[in-house]
Amino acid sequence: MGGVIYIGDRETGKTHLALELTNKNSEYVRVTSPDYNTLKLMLWDNQIGKIRATSDESAVRDQPMEVKVQLVTGEKVFYSSWLDTPGEIWRSSWQSLYPDNWQTFLNSIRDAEGILLVLPPYREIINPQYEDPMKHISRHQWNQRFERWINFFKQDCQQIRHLLLCINKVDLCMVDYKAEAEKLRYDPYKQSKNWQQKHEYVYQRYFAPFHPQIDELNRSIKGLSARCFITTIHSRELLELPWIYLGSHLAKDIV
Repeated sequence: MGGVIYIGDRETGKTHLALELTNKNSEYVRVTSPDYNTLKLMLWDNQIGKIRATSDESAVRDQPMEVKVQLVTGEKVFYSSWLDTPGEIWRSSWQSLYPDNWQTFLNSIRDAEGILLVLPPYREIINPQYEDPMKHISRHQWNQRFERWINFFKQDCQQIRHLLLCINKVDLCMVDYKAEAEKLRYDPYKQSKNWQQKHEYVYQRYFAPFHPQIDELNRSIKGLSARCFITTIHSRELLELPWIYLGSHLAKDIV
C-alpha cells in the first residue's frame, strides 16, 4: 500500500495549503522534506508573480512530502504524494489523448492508504464583506464537481480506508474561523472534542447539502468512513488538523 495522496481540483488553494504547511511556525505538524524555500522555488513563477498552474499535458505534478506529527504517544512520520492535476483530466478526450498520464494518475490513487481531498468553498457560504461571492462556483456547480469525485472514488478507490474531505478558504466564509479553530483545534492533553465529534460538527455545519453523496460513498466502499474538515492558511490549528488525523491513524513511530 502507498502513503497519503493530497489532491484537489484547480484553484482550491491546495498549493498554498501545502506551501504553508512547510512553514517552520508549526505546532504539531512538520514537513521535513521539502522545506519551505525549496517548495516555493519549485512552484513560483517570477514572470506572472504567482504560483504556476499545472499544464494541461501533465497528469500530475507529483511532489513527495515527508510529514512528521507530534502526538502524545511520540513523534510519527508518514509520506504523502501531492498530486496536482489539470482540470481537463476528467474529460474522456483528455484521457484518450494522454493515456499514459491518465494511467499514472490512476495507479497513484489506487495505491494510496489515505486521500486528502481539498475542496473550494461555494458561493452561498462566502461572506460578501470579504470577497465577491460571484468569484466562486455556485453550490449546484460545487455539487456537480463533488459528484464527479464521489463516482471516481466508488469506481476506482475501493481499497481506500481514510478519505478526508476538506473545504478550504474558510476564512472567506460567513463564520468566525478563529472561533471555529478554537472549537476544533488539536490538544494532545485536553481535547474538547474527539475525532468523531470534530467530524460530526463540520459534517453538519458545512457539508449538510451533500450528506446523501457522502453517505452513499461510505456505504459503497467497505470499511470507509469519510471524515470532514475545514482549512485555511490563516489558521495553523485548522491547517494541521487533517494531517494530525492521518498521523494518528497511518503514521509509524520514528526510530
